[in-house]
Amino acid sequence: MTISKPAARHTVLQETDTEADRQLNTLTGWRRFIDGRPTPPVLASRSAWQQMNPAKRDLYDESRLDHHARMLTVATSFVERTAICGRRLVLLNRHAISARRGLIVSGPAGTGKTIAITQLGRSHELLDRARHPHATHRIPVVYVTIPPAATARMIATEFARFLGLPVRARSNMTDIIEAAVGVCTDTRTALVLVDELHNISLTSRHGAEVADTLKYFSERLPATFVYAGIDIDESGLLSGTRGAQIAGRFTLIPSRPFPYNSEWKGLVATMEDTLRLHEHRPGTLTDLDRFLHNHTGGMIGSLSHSFTAGLLHRLAALGHLGGRLDRLGLEDLADACSFAAHVAALTCSVPGANPPRAEHLAPPFLSGERRFAKSASRPLPTSCPDHDRTAHPRAVP
Repeated sequence: MTISKPAARHTVLQETDTEADRQLNTLTGWRRFIDGRPTPPVLASRSAWQQMNPAKRDLYDESRLDHHARMLTVATSFVERTAICGRRLVLLNRHAISARRGLIVSGPAGTGKTIAITQLGRSHELLDRARHPHATHRIPVVYVTIPPAATARMIATEFARFLGLPVRARSNMTDIIEAAVGVCTDTRTALVLVDELHNISLTSRHGAEVADTLKYFSERLPATFVYAGIDIDESGLLSGTRGAQIAGRFTLIPSRPFPYNSEWKGLVATMEDTLRLHEHRPGTLTDLDRFLHNHTGGMIGSLSHSFTAGLLHRLAALGHLGGRLDRLGLEDLADACSFAAHVAALTCSVPGANPPRAEHLAPPFLSGERRFAKSASRPLPTSCPDHDRTAHPRAVP
């Protein structure tokens, strides 16, 4: 049976929508994450690409666009250090009866804390699967996030939601906790990842209750707890009676921006290697590694997100998204990559996830000239004029 072009595109969009539903704080989404990201598409030769029929070429181009929209996970030294320390704590806690040790990953936003703890969870679960290949009922890792203005009941509900347990409006917190603890114990949960810990404030009653609830979970479950959040060591969470108890049992791993060294150069080179573009010239990004570091402050997360957003936006503005990329030439490709680099630089030149306004991107961006090659040699302003940080404007109007 021959698949028509609209039907083929509908199938791709359906698959894309399914992939978009990857929520790490649900068991289904977590297992999708563990099973690994799809294999990057193979870049076809120019002649093979031209010989594709419209439906096949549409599928091929859509897979490349979907690939570029995904975020790349790189095994940095920080990720490896977190995985090694976390693995050791799991081994130390295996036979502990009480006072189990834990791990806190703390640092500025955009320095890879979530990536580090989820990679730790992934390595632990893959090892558990290798040891128990036929035990499909096991849930070795639980991943939950702390909602803003969280209450103790909300935390218990997050555990239940990950495990797929129904939570009714009339369910009290004790029932929810008992159900979650029972399932985790039966399924041999050995690692609990708690993200967004900075949403807890010990100065409020609800915040103190949330901290007590997490402590109660850690006492009831024979598992290693790993916390991650923004500047935990400076937020007051480790001070006072409750904070001192946490600090005494948990090892702190700080996350910091990358310095300009061989590792940063390797990160930029790895990002460039993931591109699947026919007219891309190798070395375009690696030649700009110092420029990118100067204007991102070594924030690899901000660099990756803002560069991807800028690249997709510019390709859309040039009329290359929503269809085949058969008209994408070297000029437009260089334009899009240059635009993306500037968006990344301006976004990361100020604290917070605050993209620049459209008028700060100097349209038209190239106007047929290689102005980026000239401007790359001089620094961008450290802050955008009239950059209203409270408005959180988009990069495009």
